[in-house]
Amino acid sequence: MLFRIKLISDEVENFLREYLIEDDATFLDLNRVILASCGYPDDQITSFYLCDEEWERKKQVTREDMSLDRGSSYEEDIFVMETTRLNELIEEEDQKLEYVFDPFAERVFYLDVVEIVPAQHIDEPQVVRSIGKAPAQIEDLSGLDVQPKGGSVGVDDGLDDEFYGSESYNSDEFDPEGFEVSEDGR
Repeated sequence: MLFRIKLISDEVENFLREYLIEDDATFLDLNRVILASCGYPDDQITSFYLCDEEWERKKQVTREDMSLDRGSSYEEDIFVMETTRLNELIEEEDQKLEYVFDPFAERVFYLDVVEIVPAQHIDEPQVVRSIGKAPAQIEDLSGLDVQPKGGSVGVDDGLDDEFYGSESYNSDEFDPEGFEVSEDGR
């Protein structure tokens, strides 16, 4: 069985990709075909979110398992791209997903399972429709108003020291014991 999945962006008009992929392929397989079809390197911690009809995020499928303590009870299931098959989480047409391709700026593509094709198989995921050029994978920061401050480069946010009340700051009022940091750093 195959899934036909449509991918669009809210950043770029006339941009669309459609894929055919086996239902038992992994989310990592889908991740790879998306990256390749958009001309992106595979160097970001991308992730998928399964969404409801209103695009509310429900389940996350991460590139890597980021849980630090596997012994603790975790409220939600952790799904990892490499080991999670599409048919484990996608059960019907019109399933909506978000694909985070720029994790630092939370930029996403919107995916929709537009068709489930029974009794057909392919060896590898295929791009069956490609329209337009994908947006840059990492947001271009060259448009920001960056000005040197005190010998370093920073973003000029238009706020000066008076905005934060630096004139009213009194270092004698600082209580270091109010912070619960022990000497060994824990």
